[in-house]
Amino acid sequence: MILLHSIYALVWGYPLLILLMGIGIYLTVALKGLQFKYLGYALKLGLGLDKAKEGKGDISHFQSLMTALAATVGIGNIAGVATAITIGGLGALFWMWVTALIGMVTKFAEALLALKYRTVDERGEMCGGPMYFIEKGLGWRWLALTFAGCGAIATFGGGNMLQANSVADVMSSVFHFDPLWSGIVTAGLIGLTLLGGIKSIGRVAAFLVPFMGIVYIGGGLLVLLKFYDRIPAAAWGIFSHAFTGQAAIGGFAGSTLLMSMQVGISRGLMTSEAGLGTASIAAAAAKSDVPGRQAMVSMTGSFLATVVMCTITGLILGVSNLLGQVDADGKLLTGASLTVAAFQSAFGWGQYIVSLGLVLFAFTTLLGWSYYGEKCIEYIWGRKIVPFYRLIFSLMIIPGAILELETVWLISDIFNGLMAFPNLIGLCALSGVVITETRVFLRELEEEKKQKLAAKILV
Repeated sequence: MILLHSIYALVWGYPLLILLMGIGIYLTVALKGLQFKYLGYALKLGLGLDKAKEGKGDISHFQSLMTALAATVGIGNIAGVATAITIGGLGALFWMWVTALIGMVTKFAEALLALKYRTVDERGEMCGGPMYFIEKGLGWRWLALTFAGCGAIATFGGGNMLQANSVADVMSSVFHFDPLWSGIVTAGLIGLTLLGGIKSIGRVAAFLVPFMGIVYIGGGLLVLLKFYDRIPAAAWGIFSHAFTGQAAIGGFAGSTLLMSMQVGISRGLMTSEAGLGTASIAAAAAKSDVPGRQAMVSMTGSFLATVVMCTITGLILGVSNLLGQVDADGKLLTGASLTVAAFQSAFGWGQYIVSLGLVLFAFTTLLGWSYYGEKCIEYIWGRKIVPFYRLIFSLMIIPGAILELETVWLISDIFNGLMAFPNLIGLCALSGVVITETRVFLRELEEEKKQKLAAKILV
């Protein structure tokens, strides 16, 4: 465990934090705050409220967004926020926001490059993502292989065992269901679903993600409504502890500014996937007429997953006053158990909202990350290895369900960081392409708006 902590501190040191935030700030300035100026249009487009031309691809704009959100919205938004606050204090949520808001433009750039340099495999499916834009855009196959290798391994951490572990944790604490059987059942269901490929994943995600998003947010708002008088204190804690750290409370050992930043940015990366590069793999499968349009859709994932979902969870934890409390066995409440306890402190049935959310979000996250890993494996060894990957991915859910939570989180964070490095290097090297392509797209977009306005006037 000490070794894992040392590796985590090394990977998530200043170089990665500077690279992650630096590329986001640079692109925000270069593209004149694109993520804020066009957020409304991007949300309407992604949610299917603004009809746009479709091009070649496997799934719709909406299905692509839901597939990316399936992989993004999950344990990180429920258990991840809880572990971040347990380690870094309430201030960690502030750094999650910063990572997501700046990272929106990073996610835009990743998706734009993924569509520009995507290709078609022998089955006629779209293939894209950092490994393809690094190789085709820069000719650096060694760096592309580095990303694909880290990505393939990372899918077994945050995208697999972590999900299985949190599901087993909540199923055990709420329903007294044996963790081993929880892992076996989940593995069987995932294995069956993976047989349908990206189109099957897209359909499942398009149904489950919006449904559970509405249920979880609705339940969270009820909790906040009950404890409305505590919201100002919780909000102040988020902002004040972001720059000072947080003193020890009960079993909570306290945090420093660096701890708050480190865990906030690493969890922000996980919950938004901005800078990670994985969401661009799903974006590459979209039926989009031009890269910039799907890139707009892709960047909304960071906003929805972190700024909306994680804020709900963070505020609930803040108003519950449970930070630093222990469970019946004397263990510090953290992860999914802390979030369950926070909901239950407001309503006796609140635990069931979290439980249902965890199970379904984890299921869709497993599906989304399996697709990411599948494409990474396909890039390295070709299509023939994919069936074996799907089998191994499904089986790895079982040990994930019975491992210690802290160990799984550390492994997940380490490989997420390792995967981010080659992606961010590729983005830096291709930033000129991103800026040029974006300017062309924005001119076309403004022309489209003028044409639509003229058509309305004529009518």
